[in-house]
Amino acid sequence: MTDAIANEKHMAAAAMPRALFVYTLLYGGMTVLAGVLAFKQVRLVPSDLAVEAGIFPYLLLVVISSTLAQLYGQARANLLVIWGFVPLAISALLIFLVLGLPASPDMDATRLGAFETVLSSTPRIMAAGPAAYGVSLLLNVWIFARLRGTGDGGGTASLMIRGAIASALSQAIDSVIFITLAFYGEFPITNLLIGQVIAKVVLSIVLVPFLITGGVAFARWLDAR
Repeated sequence: MTDAIANEKHMAAAAMPRALFVYTLLYGGMTVLAGVLAFKQVRLVPSDLAVEAGIFPYLLLVVISSTLAQLYGQARANLLVIWGFVPLAISALLIFLVLGLPASPDMDATRLGAFETVLSSTPRIMAAGPAAYGVSLLLNVWIFARLRGTGDGGGTASLMIRGAIASALSQAIDSVIFITLAFYGEFPITNLLIGQVIAKVVLSIVLVPFLITGGVAFARWLDAR
C-alpha cells in the first residue's frame, strides 16, 4: 500500500501542469500561423503605419513564452522556444510537398494561383523567418527573466512592465533580423524597417502587458482546477 501511494505521488509530481500543456499546444499552432498571416499588410489606424499580420500570432508567442517563464522558469520557456522549430520545420516540408504535387484539373486556376502565391516563399524569406524567430523569442525570455531578478516579480505592475520591455526589444530585433536577411539588396529597406520597428514596439507596449497579465491569471486558474 505504501509503495502504491508513493508511486501515485511520483506520477502526480511528474505530470505536466494543465496550463503548460494547453499553452504548448497553442504555441505550436501560432508558430505555423504566423508565417501564413505575414502575407497581409495591416494598416494601424489612425496612423499610416503598416505591419505584417503575422505579428499578431507572434505577439501570442511572446506572451506565452513570457507567461511560462513567469510561472515555470526561464529554462522551461527556452525549451518551448527551441521545440517551436519542430512545427516550423514540419510545416515547411509539408508546404514544399503540397506545392510540388500536381493539382487536380478540376481546381479553379485563380484559386490555385492564390494558394501558390500565399504559400510560396523565396529561400531567403524561408531562412529569415526561423532565424528571427529563434533569436527574438530567446531574447524575449532572457530579458523578461533578467528584469525579474531573484524575487517573485513584484506583482502585476512589475509583470506588465517587464513584459512590455522584453517584447518591445525582442520585436525590434526580430524586425531587423528578418527584414535584413529577407530583403537587403532587393530594394531599399530603411522605410520598411523603421515602420515595422515602430509598429511592433507600439503594439508591444499597448497589448502585451495586458495579454501577459491575462495569460498568467488564466494559467493559474487552469492549474488550480
